[in-house]
Amino acid sequence: MTSDERPPRARGLSTWTTRRWLRAGVAAALAVLALLGATGAWVLGRTASISADLADVKSPALTTAVRLESALLNQETGIQGYGLTGTPDFITPYRKGLADEATYTAQLADLLAGDAAGLADLRAVRNAAAAWQERIARPIAASPPGAPSPPATERAAEGKAAFDELRTAMSAQQERLRADRVRAREDLAAAMSLRNWLLCAIALTIVLLAVLVFEALRRGITSPLERLGADARAIADGDFDHPIEPTGPADLRRLSGEIDFMRRRLVRELAFSEEARLRLDAQAADLQRSNAELEQFAYVASHDLQEPLRKVSSFTQLLQRRYGGQLDAKADQYIDFAVDGANRMQTLINDLLDFSRVGRVHHDHRPVDLDEVLERTLSALSVAVEESGASISHDPLPTVVADPTQMGMLWQNLIANAVKFRRPGEIPRVHVSAVREDALWRFTVTDNGIGIAPEYADKVFVIFQRLHTKDAYPGSGIGLAMCKKIVEFHGGTISVDPEHRNGARITFTLAPEPAQTGHPSALAEALRPQVADR
Repeated sequence: MTSDERPPRARGLSTWTTRRWLRAGVAAALAVLALLGATGAWVLGRTASISADLADVKSPALTTAVRLESALLNQETGIQGYGLTGTPDFITPYRKGLADEATYTAQLADLLAGDAAGLADLRAVRNAAAAWQERIARPIAASPPGAPSPPATERAAEGKAAFDELRTAMSAQQERLRADRVRAREDLAAAMSLRNWLLCAIALTIVLLAVLVFEALRRGITSPLERLGADARAIADGDFDHPIEPTGPADLRRLSGEIDFMRRRLVRELAFSEEARLRLDAQAADLQRSNAELEQFAYVASHDLQEPLRKVSSFTQLLQRRYGGQLDAKADQYIDFAVDGANRMQTLINDLLDFSRVGRVHHDHRPVDLDEVLERTLSALSVAVEESGASISHDPLPTVVADPTQMGMLWQNLIANAVKFRRPGEIPRVHVSAVREDALWRFTVTDNGIGIAPEYADKVFVIFQRLHTKDAYPGSGIGLAMCKKIVEFHGGTISVDPEHRNGARITFTLAPEPAQTGHPSALAEALRPQVADR
């Protein structure tokens, strides 16, 4: 955007950007909220402190003082009964009262720690109780049972006066504790009232700030963005000559200018994109024509090439039977090469046709019992299994939605490879297992054969790729490539387990309902030049 195209700069605060407005607004709001929050925290802390003091000190102290009074009254009742009758049963409440007195006195001392007046009242009660026990209770309790205690009669008036002093001390203590609790409740009520007013003020302030923020956002951001969006929609509807008016804060005006620059750039690029679309249409037509030619090749390979290949194979075999041994050794070797080449060519064409039919001819998806498919496959491979003495076992296999013909081809290639690539002098052992992993089934085919080196784990799934010569292990090098195509057609993946030792382990997954999509480029992949390096 040139300097002539820029909108004129407004005076005053119009040069502020959105970030500057937001920073100023957030700073002011945070300052107000911080002040209110600090005040609220102080009020809440004071309320909690008063409430804790009332609940943990004042009320428990009064309750304990009342229990202490009850313990002392139990002592006085027991001593009076024992002194008048000499009955031992009266001494029990006295002794229990002594134990309770010690407990409640200790509790009160802990609760009133730091309260000088309360501790003074407690000392007065303890001193009065000690004086009464020293002069009255202990002498009477020390008298022998069975007869009235002489000290009880002699010191009746003194005992009454001493216990009256104790009652007076306990009453003074309880009155002070009640007064303290009343003051604490009044303080708590006042703090709670202040807290409620402050919370209302905070809520009102937050609402006011929210209104201010909403209005500021509407005027400074929302409305300019809505106008910008309306201009952008007009351009998106095809009116590429519609100008974008810069509005709002400085950064939004810059954004409007950038979008207007992009609009002009889009106008320039439209012609180029139209030309590119035409080129893509031409490429799509070429691809469609190429796929049609590949389909035609598959038809020719399955019909026209089979007949001359059968003739070549038949006549070379007839030539071998009729003239074998009648010519020189070099001629016999040439005839053997011709017969072997014709047979290999027929095998390669048949395997290539099977590979091209995956996903194109066999696509009848329905529930398939893999146990039954595997049993049929083992029956078809029975000759090779018996000749090698292989031991083949499998876990219970699930039922999946798949093409039954392709599942048979999958098991046949995997089992045949496991039996074929066995260790010399060792009985082949093959095990098939299946385990559920979330929405997929994971299958493994494990053997004790020659194995697959980790560096060839991907190469073995490429069509016509061999790791050994055809003399060592016969075959066209298409088996695992077909397995890969079948598994991927059913929505799964296949790979070699690089961690497995003492053999090979092929793992693959099958989706419960694989996508039924064809692979028109599969035959093209098959026809790419491959290097037979086995």
